[in-house]
Amino acid sequence: MVPSPNSLNKPLFPECINWVLDHQNPDGSWGILHDHQLVMKATLLSTLACVLTLKRWNIGHDHMSKALSFIKSNIASATDENQRSPVGFDIIFPGMIEYAKDLNLNLPLASMNVDALVQKKELELRSCCSNSEGGKAYLAYVSEGIGKLQDWDMVMQYQRKNGSLFSSPSTTAVAFMHRNDDGCFNYLRSILQKFHSSVPAIYPLDIYARLHMVDSLQKLGIDRHFKDEIRSVLDETYRCWMQGEENIFLDASTCAMAFRMLRVEGYDVSSDQLTQFSEDLFPNCLGGHLKDFGASLELFKASQIIIYPDEFILENINSWTSRFLNHGLSGGSVHSDRTERLVKQEAVNAFEFPYNSTLERLSNKRALESYSGDIVRISKTTYACLNFGHQDFLELAVEDFNTLQCIHRKELKELEKWVIENKLDKLKFARQKLAYCYFSAAATLTSPELCDARLSWAKNGVLTTVVDDFFDVGGSEEELVNLIQLVEKWDASGEAGYCSKEVEIIFLALHSTICEIGEKALPWQGRSVTRNVIDIWLALLESMRKEAEWLKNKVVPSLDEYMENGYVSFALGPIVLPTLYFVGPKLPEEIIGNCEYQKLFKLMSTSGRLLNDTRTFDRESSEGKLNALSLYLISAGGKLSKEEATEAMKGDVDRTRRELLRLVLQENSTIPRACKDLFWKMSCVVHLFYRKDDGFTSHELMNSAKALFELPMVLDELLNKRNTKEIS
Repeated sequence: MVPSPNSLNKPLFPECINWVLDHQNPDGSWGILHDHQLVMKATLLSTLACVLTLKRWNIGHDHMSKALSFIKSNIASATDENQRSPVGFDIIFPGMIEYAKDLNLNLPLASMNVDALVQKKELELRSCCSNSEGGKAYLAYVSEGIGKLQDWDMVMQYQRKNGSLFSSPSTTAVAFMHRNDDGCFNYLRSILQKFHSSVPAIYPLDIYARLHMVDSLQKLGIDRHFKDEIRSVLDETYRCWMQGEENIFLDASTCAMAFRMLRVEGYDVSSDQLTQFSEDLFPNCLGGHLKDFGASLELFKASQIIIYPDEFILENINSWTSRFLNHGLSGGSVHSDRTERLVKQEAVNAFEFPYNSTLERLSNKRALESYSGDIVRISKTTYACLNFGHQDFLELAVEDFNTLQCIHRKELKELEKWVIENKLDKLKFARQKLAYCYFSAAATLTSPELCDARLSWAKNGVLTTVVDDFFDVGGSEEELVNLIQLVEKWDASGEAGYCSKEVEIIFLALHSTICEIGEKALPWQGRSVTRNVIDIWLALLESMRKEAEWLKNKVVPSLDEYMENGYVSFALGPIVLPTLYFVGPKLPEEIIGNCEYQKLFKLMSTSGRLLNDTRTFDRESSEGKLNALSLYLISAGGKLSKEEATEAMKGDVDRTRRELLRLVLQENSTIPRACKDLFWKMSCVVHLFYRKDDGFTSHELMNSAKALFELPMVLDELLNKRNTKEIS
């Protein structure tokens, strides 16, 4: 539409006119061909824009004739409230109709339709409070529909360093027509130098598009195949972050996604950069004025990555986005550049499985089942980017999922055989929780080559359950002492003597399993770790014996004394710590036992102990047992109710978990990241298991485990499911 400065009757960018002539759709429209009528408003907008362009330069009469016929046949969609509306449609489309009159273009529209559209424009302009910063940004963004009445001084306040307005070529072009600004011209010219005759709806989009692609690869569980490429994307994003790149910080979705992904990968990024998206300030930006559901969802996900006690901005964002998203889920339609059904389902998943309760394998399964592959977005009009989704991603993810599932089945059969060989199924007092234990391993240790790690995790998980039940209900005081003495002497010959068949079964299972772990760890570590694993088990047994003595002698320890023992007796040590030897890095003896190692273990176990004790309070109280919650109530001297004490302990869990995440993510560390990740993965397992009940009694969790092991993904079914879902 921009005229040449040398002649108002000639276009400044004639190559764009040629593109319009060459890219009309067979039905007479322009725009992305989409198989759903609910994006018809965007198609009408694109088509009318092209008609006005051809009329402006008096060419393409046959094209115009076909396009006007298309508009006439589909104009009813323009006032259909059930249609998805591009941003600013109620201002821009009527504005184009008014401009058509100036060009003496006779549109095949009934006066009733025109009057309705103009009335909607007037209502939209009145409802958009130009005194608010968000309202001003919106009016500037939709300048194409306001034309001569626009306050161009106000509009130019939104010009970016690259010369654009909102990274929108159309807004920038109309501003250039009215202000002849060099920055606008240079931006428009740079686009054509890059894309030749075609112009994207948004430019630049590369940072957001690449981050979205990385996010998709991670959700689908195939990111390990693209480690170098992902690192390159994140390194470049971090460089842009540190340089204050506008394309990150002026867009809520991009900024939130960049913050979350960079922080999780260990880059040093400050949450202060998100201050502009606080509850008070977010309405001042374009996305805030539009009440962008997708941007709010990205901010919500970013707000969960709190690692410092004073990150109040993240708490603020978490609070308001939670309310906003819940309101959208319980109400009607929401504004988003993606299909409403998809973005709402993503929000449901974000609430149901927050970052601190996410198990990779379950997340991968959900992503596969909901993967739309829809590369189309809607802003002022529809646009597409292959980075948003591709069937190749889905095909690779399905193949990868099924390959790993076969490995899981094989490992589970091996574990079932191990249980029988060690006679653990003969222990009538013990809960049989092999499936749960292996599920927690398989759902978090997802790389195929981590077989030894998964088996170590699962076997020790089974053994800790057996020993816990033995100390709780299955064993006498003599048997408990006997078991500890046997582990201390570490003699499987039987000369030390077993006081019962149960003690013999448990000790021999411990002995054979720990020795096996030591043998398997030797090539990984280049040294013997058997003694370390024995010591880990001894620490657990001693902590359990102390709790048994407290119960027998009716001792009421202080809360601090209980927790100092309780984080060990929660029994995560034998599961997590030996597994560290099987995830890749070598761990020298001096690392085992250093303060960082011990702190990671204590933080992980403390949050688990507190979660467990709040969930099992009623049952344990009825059995006459003390736990952290009952001791918290005792220490309060009757000043707190159970509900108040539970809420206070929840705060302790949050603080402990955040400190754990900070240690895991920090770069300057003596412990390799692959090892630190295990502590966080187990924390996620515990948070998921105790999300609604005491973990081991969850039927929902058991069903998830069965589906993970037994139900393969079928590509054709996923594609058919995707293709038959309606766009809402």
